[in-house]
Amino acid sequence: MKPNLLFIPLMLFIGLTVFLGWQLLKNAQGDDPRRLESALIGTPVPVLYIGSLDEKQSPVSQARFRDGQPWLINFWATWCPTCRAEHQYLNTLAKQGVRIVGINYKDTRDKAQAWLHSLGSPYLLNLYDPTGSAGFDFGVYGAPETFLIDGKGIIQYRHTGNLTPEVWQKEIEPRWKHFQEEGKK
Repeated sequence: MKPNLLFIPLMLFIGLTVFLGWQLLKNAQGDDPRRLESALIGTPVPVLYIGSLDEKQSPVSQARFRDGQPWLINFWATWCPTCRAEHQYLNTLAKQGVRIVGINYKDTRDKAQAWLHSLGSPYLLNLYDPTGSAGFDFGVYGAPETFLIDGKGIIQYRHTGNLTPEVWQKEIEPRWKHFQEEGKK
């Protein structure tokens, strides 16, 4: 092989090594590879063209989230084992005054209603998204996913996976308190 042709594979190898090393270093410095960025951070809550789980409430407008106080929007499903794992903690948060909208995602109405009847409902509003259209509008990859909405109706944070006490205390609660204080001004 000519010496000039050896240069190309060597440069490809060095480039790949640098890229992989950068990814390892980035993850070692605390970046969570499971964290999914959202293009919706800093934008208003999408209009929700879905109905309620119990068919008694009317669909929710964006104005609902512009009342000066923060909200959580939680996408959940009965087929999701992680949703079951986080459900009791969501009930605890609701008892502490955290306002949560539940969006039942790609599920059946009967199973969702039975789930809430059995496990309790932490949700001030129970919405039903059987086709995943609202999930699509939010960029949801799967359940559970939770979004923090400020008092102006702007999406401020997205959490994928189990919402645990540790996640709440470290990632969401400080933001929640900030938006609560903002709403009191």
